[in-house]
Amino acid sequence: MKYANNILETIGNTPLVKINHITKDIPATVLAKVEYFNPGHSCKDRMALKMVEEAEKDGRLVPGGTIIEGTSGNTGMGLALAAIVKGYKLICVITDKQSKEKMDILRAVGAKVVVCPTDVEPDDARSYYSVSKRLAEETPNGWYVNQYDNPANTQANYEQTGPEIWEQTEGKVTHFVVGVGTGGTISGVAKYLKEKNPNIKIWGVDTYGSVFKKYKETGVFDENEVYSYVTEGIGEDILPKNVNFDLIDGFTKVTDKDAAVYTRRLALEEGLFVGMSSGSAIKGLLQMKDEFGPDDVVVVLFHDSGSRYVGKIFNDDWMRDRGYLEEEVKTALDLIEEHVDKPLLTVRTEELASHAIDRMRRYKISQIPVMDINGFVGSLDESDLFQAFLEDRNVADKPIREIMGAPFPIVKAGTSIDQVSKLITKDNQAVLIELENGNYHIITKYDIINSIK
Repeated sequence: MKYANNILETIGNTPLVKINHITKDIPATVLAKVEYFNPGHSCKDRMALKMVEEAEKDGRLVPGGTIIEGTSGNTGMGLALAAIVKGYKLICVITDKQSKEKMDILRAVGAKVVVCPTDVEPDDARSYYSVSKRLAEETPNGWYVNQYDNPANTQANYEQTGPEIWEQTEGKVTHFVVGVGTGGTISGVAKYLKEKNPNIKIWGVDTYGSVFKKYKETGVFDENEVYSYVTEGIGEDILPKNVNFDLIDGFTKVTDKDAAVYTRRLALEEGLFVGMSSGSAIKGLLQMKDEFGPDDVVVVLFHDSGSRYVGKIFNDDWMRDRGYLEEEVKTALDLIEEHVDKPLLTVRTEELASHAIDRMRRYKISQIPVMDINGFVGSLDESDLFQAFLEDRNVADKPIREIMGAPFPIVKAGTSIDQVSKLITKDNQAVLIELENGNYHIITKYDIINSIK
C-alpha cells in the first residue's frame, strides 16, 4: 500500500505548470511552480517544518512547548500542521491587513491568533515583530521561530524547492522569478540553482512600500520607501537575514492594483486559483519580458492558494472600493453609477446660510446647488462659505442668495468624461448631470478622481 504516515510527509514535489495565455507575448517557455499543492496550500509548509525540526534538534523547542511566530498567515498554517502532528501549542501573531480567511483558517487548525496593527514601525511595541518576541519571552517553553532571520528557512528551499525545479526542468531552467518577503524561498532556490549553473538569473518581485529593490540597487535602506500597502506576503520594511542580495540579480516592483488584477486573470485565463503575491509574480515577469529569449525556460513560483483571498481579491465589492476592477468609465452617467439612486441635495435662495451649512455637515458634502422657483440659480462651495465667514462672522444668518456663487454647469448623461473634466476648474468644483427621467445629480471633483484607474 502507498500512503503517507502523516500529513507532513506530503510536503513538496509540487508540479510545474506551463503558462499559456497571459504570457503569450513572451518568447520564452514560462512554467509556474504551483505551491498550493502543498498540504497547507503554500510554499511555507517547507520551511515551517524545517525550522521546527532544526529547533527540536538543538533543544530550542522542547516536548509540549509553544511555537510563537509573526506571520502573514501561510507560515502559520505550515507551523500549525507541524504542531498538530508533533504535539505542540501554537501562537500566531498576524497583522490586521491579512485576510479574514487566513485568520479563520489558523484558528480552525488550533492556533491562537493575536492581531496587531499594520501601520506601526517595526520596533514599535505593538508591531507583530515586537509582540512575537515578547510573547516568546513570557510563555513557558516558548520558542520564537523568527522566519525572517532563521537560516532553516533558506535551507529548506535549498534542499527541496531548488532541486525540484532543477530536476523538473531537466536542468534547462534559465530564470527564476519569485515574490520576496522573508527571503528564504528566493535565497535557497538561488543558491542551489546557481551552484548548478551560475548563468541562471534570479529575479525578485517587490511591492511599492517595500525597501528591497532600492536596497539592492543602491545599498541604501531608505525609510522614505516604507509605507502601507495591500499586497500580502511579499515586501518588507526591514532587511531579513534570509534575503541574500548577492544571489539576486535584480528586482522589479509591482503595484497593489496590478497584483490584484493579475491574480484574477490567472484564475480566469489559466485556471490557477492563486493568491495575490502570485499575481505580483506573474506581472513582475511580464514587466521583464525583454530579459527573455525563445530558448529560455522561466520558472515563476506561485506562493499560495486563492482560497485565502475570497473576501478580498475575488470579491467584486472589495476590488471596486479600491479602484482595482477594470471597469471602463466613458460618460458622465458612468461617473455616478454607484450612487445614482441617491436624491440630489439642494438649498433655496431664501434659506439661511446656516441651513446650507447644516445640510453639508450632516451629509458630508462640499458642494450644493441653489434653487428658486425657476430652477438652478446658484451654488455653494465649502470654500465660499469659509471665505464669507472670514469676512462676516454673522454669515450664518444671511440668506443664501447673498453669498451664493454661479450655478454649476449642466451636462447630459452621455457627455464624455473629458468634456466633464474640463468643466471642473478652480472656480467651479462640480457639474450637474441631467438624467433621462428629468431628475438631476451632481458630479464632483472626487467622482472624476475616483474614475482614474
